Amino acid sequence: MKERLQKILARGGYGSRRSVEALIVAGRVHVNGEPATLGMQADAHADVVELDGARVLPRAAAVYVAMHKPAGFVTTARDPQGRRTVMELLPHDLPPHVLPVGRLDRDTEGLLLFTNDGEFAHRLAHPRYAVEKEYHALVAGAPPPGAIASLEQGVLIDARRTAPARIEPAQPPPGFDARAGHTWLRIVIHEGRKRQVRRMCAAVGHPVRVLVRTRLDGVLLGRLERGSTRPLSARELRGLRRAVGLVADGD
Repeated sequence: MKERLQKILARGGYGSRRSVEALIVAGRVHVNGEPATLGMQADAHADVVELDGARVLPRAAAVYVAMHKPAGFVTTARDPQGRRTVMELLPHDLPPHVLPVGRLDRDTEGLLLFTNDGEFAHRLAHPRYAVEKEYHALVAGAPPPGAIASLEQGVLIDARRTAPARIEPAQPPPGFDARAGHTWLRIVIHEGRKRQVRRMCAAVGHPVRVLVRTRLDGVLLGRLERGSTRPLSARELRGLRRAVGLVADGD
């Protein structure tokens, strides 16, 4: 069955439909040996679709995985500096093109999602959909009410104020301990600016010592052990798909 080439590539995990359009425009995609054009249709099973000379195989089953990323791993498929990456922690029997959704910095741990569903990954990471992200941060000292209020109202990072957040003192998440002279905070944001939580807390004078992402929309880290993975449940996946407009509210 013929369908738009962008859909074949996006569904195969090669990026969002918008990003694979750029691949086509750049001349990197061929169909049956001929350069592809925007709007072209193909049959993923009958036609030979190639990206950079490599055959694009019919889409493998979509995979959606949650990981408890440990500290010390970078969120990338390959690291030119030779650092350990989160890809090393994935099960070896997954289909190709299963990649992390968004990123956690090297020193941050907690919930990280992976998928080979390019459109889903693109939407989940896009600020337009304002997907809630919850962190537990161990910060130096005991932030007074004024500091908490500043974090909730927004602080300036690179001359741009952060969006309103929800902040409250919290107990340590499972597997973590209290520390003298420090406070655990529960921080809920819907932006994804680089090192945002760390920079927010530093801006009010209470730098982060430990940072753990504990929730992404309705998906919880729970007691998943460091370095371990699990498939998303049907309920979790449905909730995420609804949050990014891939499932209607009534469905």
